[in-house]
Amino acid sequence: MRPKPDQPLDLKTLKVWKITSAFGSVFYGLLPLIYWGASRIWTFLPVWPTYALAVLAFLFALINIFIIQKLQWKRWRYKIYENEIELMYGVFILRRVIIPMIRVQHVDTKQGPLFRYYRLASVTISTAATVHEIPGLTLEKADMLRDHIAQLAREADPDE
Repeated sequence: MRPKPDQPLDLKTLKVWKITSAFGSVFYGLLPLIYWGASRIWTFLPVWPTYALAVLAFLFALINIFIIQKLQWKRWRYKIYENEIELMYGVFILRRVIIPMIRVQHVDTKQGPLFRYYRLASVTISTAATVHEIPGLTLEKADMLRDHIAQLAREADPDE
């Protein structure tokens, strides 16, 4: 059996994911308000679901921010080999993806506003079929990894 990839994401990635989840949870918090407004317009709707929705939205936000994001960060691993890239990620369903170097067409780095603030970047690996991403690396590591993968992909290409 193949060993699991051993390269983790930067710890600051967890902080960014928690912030992003908190912003996303605001939308779930709007559901009780929308229902409450609807119950004011249509008086036949009971008010008690407003409280149930509020509790559920709050619990979902707590679980997502403090448990799911930590599990996601803990399980995200990658490893760069000479002939392939291996990614492992997932919370409830663990995925292991192997990308042959010969299939790599393009490697890039990207940053959103939060990643830029925390000096992080993602490495995107494009193949003919899809784009894979290694999120949450330091800027230096992302640049080094991008250049390293690009070099290995050039060496693996039989046309060059």
